[in-house]
Amino acid sequence: MEVEKRAFAVVLIGAVISSVIVVVFRVSSSSAVGETQIQTQTQRQSKSMMARSSFIIWLHGLGDSGPANEPIKTFFTSPLFSSTKWSFPSAPHSPVTCNYGHVMPSWFDIHEIPITADSPKDESGLLKAVENVHSMINREIAAGTDPENIFVCGFSQGGALTLASILSYPKALGGGAVFSGWVPFNSSFMEQVSPDAKKTPVLWSHGMADRTVLFEAGQAGPPLLEKAGISCEFKAYPGLGHSISNEELLYLQSWIKARLEKSS
Repeated sequence: MEVEKRAFAVVLIGAVISSVIVVVFRVSSSSAVGETQIQTQTQRQSKSMMARSSFIIWLHGLGDSGPANEPIKTFFTSPLFSSTKWSFPSAPHSPVTCNYGHVMPSWFDIHEIPITADSPKDESGLLKAVENVHSMINREIAAGTDPENIFVCGFSQGGALTLASILSYPKALGGGAVFSGWVPFNSSFMEQVSPDAKKTPVLWSHGMADRTVLFEAGQAGPPLLEKAGISCEFKAYPGLGHSISNEELLYLQSWIKARLEKSS
């Protein structure tokens, strides 16, 4: 009888231990599933945020600086730009021919002012500046930003650099915006534009009263691009001189916004 009681007690203890093990296993399994679901959801949210993230480079004009142009961000009020990363680089100080050789912030040399459609080009200096822009783009892509969400914009000399940078980049970008700029390279440059680069759309804006970069210099750009199969929207602003207007910046916001919505 005593043996039977001991046997029963062992069986009972074993059953209890088994139940505890089962309960612990079930709780652990449920916890693991919950953690997996949370991780999956977090990964999806992370991927979604990455898909919506964007990068905008703004290239200033001759004699200007990057920080001086940062107020441009205030025109981008749409929630779509809440995760946008901006870059306002400054050009190195170099002697500029049209400024009698005086040293000033300049992306490349400019031989004459006003700039016409036939003004001399400094392609060697231009290509060095392009390399720096490409380095900024490459770093951002390496950080996880989709090339289609990267935009290069610039005013005057910065607009000319914008054009050269997007056309010589090997991948299609979200877009390039040229304000009061010009074509800073010779026609042979277009022969090197890759099929992917030709997919990058261009917004070109120019004041009709511009006496620094003549309106004819701006007008010469879009036909050259369209001939190469590149989409280019040209907007002329009557009465606008060599400056950028609020109207232009507001339109730039809507132009980039439309492309971000399309890529997301």
